[in-house]
Amino acid sequence: MSESADGSAGLPQLRTIADYQFGSGAGAALFPPDESLTVKRTTSGRPQQVHAEAGRIVSFGTDGRFTLGLEGGRRLDTALAHPAYRVVVDDESEPFVREEKNVFTKFVLEVGDEIRPGDEVLVVHERGELLAVGTARLDAGAIRDFETGMAVNVREGAPAET
Repeated sequence: MSESADGSAGLPQLRTIADYQFGSGAGAALFPPDESLTVKRTTSGRPQQVHAEAGRIVSFGTDGRFTLGLEGGRRLDTALAHPAYRVVVDDESEPFVREEKNVFTKFVLEVGDEIRPGDEVLVVHERGELLAVGTARLDAGAIRDFETGMAVNVREGAPAET
């Protein structure tokens, strides 16, 4: 069910999908050619999840889009220019987001212009630290303008570093 990822495992295609979903360079950031990754597949052979030693990078949905794991969020955070695919929050929201509580619009300080409902996003602290990954529920303009409502459905929070 699991195999070592190499060129024959479909990583070039997965890199192309990541570049389409998150922008140029995202594929190489998520799936570096020189890293040994594990691709878990369904019984039909469709890629289901991609893992590195540090954890799950992405899951590959039946809709052809990735959902980010925390490791994938870390990789995109270093690769994408700020504020692309980011929702920025402050100290007040930080502990809740780390505990995988959703982000509400009134607590958002900044948001990437390209974000649409359903997009995978990084929730970051205004200091720049990755707090969580999740799915945007509103577009960038609505997140900026609305005073109430859910901005991001948080999937996986990053534990506080001690």
